[in-house]
Amino acid sequence: MRRSRGLAIALALSLAGTGTAVGLGLVQEAAAITPPVAFTADALSTWQPNGVVWALAEAGGQVFVGGTFSAVRPPDGAAGSEEPAVNFATLDAATGAPTSCKLSFTVGSGTATVRALVLSPDKTTLYAGGYFGAVNGTPVSSLAAIDVATCTVKTGFRPAFAATVRALAVTGDTVYAGGDFLTVAGQQRERFAAVGAADGTLKPFTADADEPGRAVEVTPDGAHVLLGGDFFTVGGTNSHALAVVDATSGAVTKAYPGFIETNSVVKDIATDATGFYTGNEGTGGGVFDGRIALELSDFSQRWRDTCLGATQAVLPYQNVLYSASHAHDCSSVGEYPDGQRHHLLAEPTTGTGKLGWAPDTNDGIGEGIGPRVMAVGSKAGVKYLWVGGEFTAVNGSAQQSLTRFASTGDTGAPSVPVASAVSFKPGEVQVRWRTSLDLDDSTLTYKIYRGGSATPIATVLADSLFFRRPQASWTDTTVTAGQSYTYRVTATDAAGNTSALSATASVTVPGSVDAYPNAVRADGAQLFWRYDESALPFVADSSDGGNQSGVHLNAPALRQTPGAVTGASMAIGFNGTDTQVYGDRRQTVGNTYSIETWFKTNTTRGGKLFGFGNNQSRGSSQYDKHIYMTNDGRLVFGVYTGATRTVTTAAAYNDNQWHHVVATQGAGGMTLYVDGAQKGTLGVTTNENFAGYWHAGGDSLGGWPDRPTSEYWAGQLDETAVYPTVLSAAQVQNHHTLASAPADSVVEVTAAEDTYANAGAPDTNYGTSGSLAVRGSSFYASYLRFNLPAAPAGTVLKSATLSVKTSTMSGAGTADTVSVLPVTGSWTEAGTTYNNRPALGGPALGSFAGVPEGSAVNTTALAKTAVAGALGGAYGLALTSTGTDALWLWSSEAPADEGTPRLTLTFGAP
Repeated sequence: MRRSRGLAIALALSLAGTGTAVGLGLVQEAAAITPPVAFTADALSTWQPNGVVWALAEAGGQVFVGGTFSAVRPPDGAAGSEEPAVNFATLDAATGAPTSCKLSFTVGSGTATVRALVLSPDKTTLYAGGYFGAVNGTPVSSLAAIDVATCTVKTGFRPAFAATVRALAVTGDTVYAGGDFLTVAGQQRERFAAVGAADGTLKPFTADADEPGRAVEVTPDGAHVLLGGDFFTVGGTNSHALAVVDATSGAVTKAYPGFIETNSVVKDIATDATGFYTGNEGTGGGVFDGRIALELSDFSQRWRDTCLGATQAVLPYQNVLYSASHAHDCSSVGEYPDGQRHHLLAEPTTGTGKLGWAPDTNDGIGEGIGPRVMAVGSKAGVKYLWVGGEFTAVNGSAQQSLTRFASTGDTGAPSVPVASAVSFKPGEVQVRWRTSLDLDDSTLTYKIYRGGSATPIATVLADSLFFRRPQASWTDTTVTAGQSYTYRVTATDAAGNTSALSATASVTVPGSVDAYPNAVRADGAQLFWRYDESALPFVADSSDGGNQSGVHLNAPALRQTPGAVTGASMAIGFNGTDTQVYGDRRQTVGNTYSIETWFKTNTTRGGKLFGFGNNQSRGSSQYDKHIYMTNDGRLVFGVYTGATRTVTTAAAYNDNQWHHVVATQGAGGMTLYVDGAQKGTLGVTTNENFAGYWHAGGDSLGGWPDRPTSEYWAGQLDETAVYPTVLSAAQVQNHHTLASAPADSVVEVTAAEDTYANAGAPDTNYGTSGSLAVRGSSFYASYLRFNLPAAPAGTVLKSATLSVKTSTMSGAGTADTVSVLPVTGSWTEAGTTYNNRPALGGPALGSFAGVPEGSAVNTTALAKTAVAGALGGAYGLALTSTGTDALWLWSSEAPADEGTPRLTLTFGAP
């Protein structure tokens, strides 16, 4: 073990305050970090060894590094040259660069290594354990004492350990060791021993174990020693992997038979003021790989984190337990399912539940374990969390075996939100986004910007973690029917680090209620995936408050047309091989629910349309409450009750036409509907109860009847919904009918030509200018031409709006009213000047009652009758003013289509 009793007490004392003691003052911890996390996730520039780091310790602003390596080199891209460092290095805690203390740990035969480092309580002596025979040429035997002030070996400390020392702990007069040895100084001491801190003389402490010792720690009161390792007995007492023994005699005080799985071991132990914590590693099935918190008062269990992914190190600091592992499956504690490895985590010392701190490494070299050891160092009032191991990358950047994180200086901005917007009825727009990822701040501030304005229209606070990024949403109730709006979202952490703006989300507010989605929402859907997104990987939930968004996997085809329902809705396409959508929210589903989706396919390989499973990006090991298609095109609705229970259609539906399927289960049993009609029932009222995620387009189907060739869906889906109730036959029929009901359609038309006239330059043409201008005196007027479509068959124009965007120049807005007039004279973009400007008609079609500063889109409704009369042809509009305050707008020639003037036309039933 690397931490001394003195360091453990120092860490415990720090729990009393919110700052870190330095001299006579307090240094504030990083404000940006979501409490109680104490470190940023931004990896600092640090020199790096060329091998594996096994041990760390800190004293006086220096960090001592032990391991199996031969040199250290500067961070990638930094100045400097590689320096020899034989299994040991000393680095400055604040700069990460080598200091003048250089020690070489060698052995006559075999490979020397340093496996444990620990400081005396007064931090004047560094004890190093491992497998070595000399330090800077001075003979030692796998355990040495180093004078910190002079960086020299203490020759008076000469214990003789016959094999590798893997763990150390120290008090004022005793050094405790654990490892592979069977004798010390020629006397039997199997895997654990104690020697005098001053001279290394063997002490009577005897705690012989039958397998290697890997962790040693002394309780804060000095009365007991905590032992961890591979063993099954200690002092003849059955106690697998963990034991508490008397600090003087080594007699067992607390044994743990059957407490830890027989194929798991304890790799690390650490203490704070009230408890001790174990890091555990297992091999094979049914292992325990996680962390245990135990009480110091009676050595009983406080909590157990059963994440899978061998834990190598634990470090309690200011009420947080930091851990190094490759945790890949935390589903057993209600977090993320088996999948990607996460190597650095944090959770409260009072209970499980991951906190918002998740920097990451890769597995790296050697055993591919990643990080193996952690320690806290400090200098000039700043705390540093050092991490060592065998990784070769940190947060995606090259860095080998050693990194560090500071208590101040958060610089990492949150990831860019992925936003969308939707409107189902007049007067309301719902803006939705997938919450961002910030590796050290789980509570973020989101600002919503409308129309390109530099001033947010709303601010929302939302929480997220790397494995839980729920949908956040905000409803704009200041919108006008028939008008188009754009929205963008940013995420900001508490330090003020702000993401880039999200991509623009555009929406047109309908003039009447959109019948199909309104019915789905009104009937209580708690998940409603419409699949209208134009960018990966976010699938918005359009239910009324469910916020159960989804994630695209392997890039399904977006914006497939035509969709299943009338109107602007689009569908999503799946390839039948590996594409799907999985839910972002882990949940349980009761025995009462309905699932609904529209589908279209001509596949002869079947596949799962929609269902519930216990994994996300990998195939689930538990799966039911699903609808799948057989190879011959029949639909199956199935649940699992210890056996598969299914309802199957007689007819096939792989005819490449849109079909509607609804499956319900409740107190009345199971019912399957297709195209509004009941196709089968089964009197089964239960299903498998497990926590999981909804999947669209694929998931496991092993063991199910008529299992198709493919578990993945080859075809399109649209309008998928889940309800916590049983939809009635009437509701199902109504949904099917509404899908084909007439719906408003929206057409956006950008200006085909635009220019402006300037009285100050009467013969100048501005047709190629990136700007447009409007003012009464001195005179500017802007002219716009739109090529209007004809109304779709059976519809009429229900609304028309004009949108323009102010430029970014200072003073682009105006306090004056700007009128929109019809152009009655002829003109061209390339030929119009002030002297030959066209005649204008009246009355005004619409107006902007002043335009505020800031480059933003501004919209006004136009007289519907006048625009309707021009459908199917070219239509000219002019922007004029009688005031003296100029308005400057982007034209169609503006760079990157910055703000081309456009008309939004809404068509619907007469």
